[in-house]
Amino acid sequence: MSLIWCSISGHGYGHAAQVVPVLNALARRVPHLKAILRTSLPATFFDTRLTLPWELRPAQQDIGCIQNGPLTIDVPGTWEAHRALHAGWDQKVATEAALIRGARPAVVLSDISHLGIAAGAAAGIPTIGLSSLSWDLVLEPFVDPAIPDHTVILRQIRDAYGKADRFLRVTPGLAITAFRAMDDIGPIAEPSTPERARLRRSLGADDADRIILVGFGGIPLDTLPFEHMEAMPASRFIFDGPVPNWVSRVVPLSALGLPFKRVLASVDLILTKPGYGTIVESVALDIPVVYVRRYNFADEQSLVDYLHRYGRGVELSRDDFYRGAWESAVQLALERPPSASPPPLSGQEDAAQVLARYV
Repeated sequence: MSLIWCSISGHGYGHAAQVVPVLNALARRVPHLKAILRTSLPATFFDTRLTLPWELRPAQQDIGCIQNGPLTIDVPGTWEAHRALHAGWDQKVATEAALIRGARPAVVLSDISHLGIAAGAAAGIPTIGLSSLSWDLVLEPFVDPAIPDHTVILRQIRDAYGKADRFLRVTPGLAITAFRAMDDIGPIAEPSTPERARLRRSLGADDADRIILVGFGGIPLDTLPFEHMEAMPASRFIFDGPVPNWVSRVVPLSALGLPFKRVLASVDLILTKPGYGTIVESVALDIPVVYVRRYNFADEQSLVDYLHRYGRGVELSRDDFYRGAWESAVQLALERPPSASPPPLSGQEDAAQVLARYV
């Protein structure tokens, strides 16, 4: 049996959402393939998504950003967490490398943990990076030149990335420079088949009701303007989070018994932040998007540009989001005509073709 070691960032679900389609595509090319998932994400994320045998070996692989909810980066907390990760860095790399050597994979795939890449290289295993971003570019705007360890941490991340044999930059992606060899690949997504009628029956929705999914990714959003949502005409909401008992027009995603991807494919509109998986799948499915920007996360602009070029998107200010002034943005997004045809979702096959040389 061939083995691939996957070092997956636990910062939200977007990185795993890129890796899963690649592994599924690779498994179609390579019989008897097994994946070791080295990540802090729960097994439940992979249960209904992966089609090949896999084993979860839980461990934190990187930091990304520490966030106060999905819209706000805790900059001091982010640097403090990186200090902790990088303390005794060489020993941590050596320990991870020993685990990789012990597993004897044919290749290490990292999205986009610098620890995983440094350890794969130290283990002497071919190591491939895969992502639409890199953490050095995410952190760079927050570097304070007066704090020396900011620069040290950034350099260690870039040095680790430089040890990868190759980097596969996913479309849409940043202008990444830390890797010594890079290939551009297509967008990655595995959209579900819509089940609109089933979803409407589950919600008890009328034909005139707009079904709106409020989903902000793997970092929880713990508050919504429920009073304003209840007052929006001809609207039903699905929220990926807790819902108060007194609310009648908002249903928690957990109550539907359907995966997030299936729900996303079946709604009339999604209200979200610009995150890779949600934006690319929404564009592929021609689902209108109302988005709330963060304005300080490196890959956000590339995703917004992709949405407006190929999809149907309308920005909602953060203030309007929190006070429930959604109606005009929702209506505008629903009325907006489709844009240009998006590029084919070829990224998973592009990546699988590269990885198949190793496994």
